[in-house]
Amino acid sequence: MSTEVAHVDEQWWLASLGRTVVWARLRVREAGTAEVFDSDGNTLVYDSEDTARAMLMDADFVAFDGLDEEDALGRGFSLAELAPPAGADEASMRPRMVQSLGAKA
Repeated sequence: MSTEVAHVDEQWWLASLGRTVVWARLRVREAGTAEVFDSDGNTLVYDSEDTARAMLMDADFVAFDGLDEEDALGRGFSLAELAPPAGADEASMRPRMVQSLGAKA
């Protein structure tokens, strides 16, 4: 029996420091609550999507789907260099939640 809670929306967010990108995944649950899977492997639960988004923005994260090439270049990387972490489960995604892009080409 799966313990995973059904979700209706999934969004990827990122923060950057130089050429290092830190990812966070925001999921909105059917009940309207939200959870954020962070780069430390924690899943933080919030009372609403708005609360979760505010927490991410307070920590200098931006929505990946709202980032355009100009914004990315302003942060020191190209969108072509980025892809949200993928994995069969959170344990396999955890090592990919912090991504070092290396030196600029």
